[in-house]
Amino acid sequence: MRFQDKVVIVTGGASGLGEATALEFAKEGAKVAIADVADKGQAYSDELNSKGYDTIFVKTDVSKEDEIKNLVSTTVEKFGKLDVMFANAGINIEADVHDLDLASWQKVIDINLTSVFLSDKYAIEQFQKQGTGGVIINTGSIHSLVARDGLAPYSASKGGIKMLTQQVAARYSKEGIRANAIAPGYIETPLMNTLSQNVIDSLVGLHPMGRLGKPVEVAKTVLFLASDDSSFISGVTLPIDGGYTAV
Repeated sequence: MRFQDKVVIVTGGASGLGEATALEFAKEGAKVAIADVADKGQAYSDELNSKGYDTIFVKTDVSKEDEIKNLVSTTVEKFGKLDVMFANAGINIEADVHDLDLASWQKVIDINLTSVFLSDKYAIEQFQKQGTGGVIINTGSIHSLVARDGLAPYSASKGGIKMLTQQVAARYSKEGIRANAIAPGYIETPLMNTLSQNVIDSLVGLHPMGRLGKPVEVAKTVLFLASDDSSFISGVTLPIDGGYTAV
């Protein structure tokens, strides 16, 4: 197993892409700290442990510095170290600039971008203490790369993740700390269940493959970027988008 005895943090780990990725890491032998603001993360951790995996749940509001610090320290206290930070938590509030209020802008920036900065910061501090390097994967979006109406705060936050990831890679790769980002297209997560079929069909049509992505397809890409198979990759934002950004 590629991640035997490795310790991984997954933020936003109780649903969607985080949930799928936590499972894939656990299946590959990792000890996983599932971080989420939702209490259902505890039930998910218990479910994984009942199957023989080794996980903990740490309730975390990723926009708050003290809670990210607690997440990292709790993980290290439980498992003894940290090897991989998957900074994945995020939200969306649909709005264009002219009708976007400051509170909504700030909420998206805090949860989507500031949380990634904090997750990266405290992971890097832990990696430096250990002196053994480490891996960071940040969740961006196709909208780190291309824009769409109605996504002003989301696109700004995800574009920021792309450049933050590059800066981290440029500065810390020499210390054996690799940093990459993923840029998923539209994925079959529970969020899609809130949309009308017409909207879903229109989103499908934006992907040359003619379908939405599956959470496990994103998860397996995260595992590739976290593994030694990608040992010479750092500073990349990798689209997982069925050709969306190729058009």
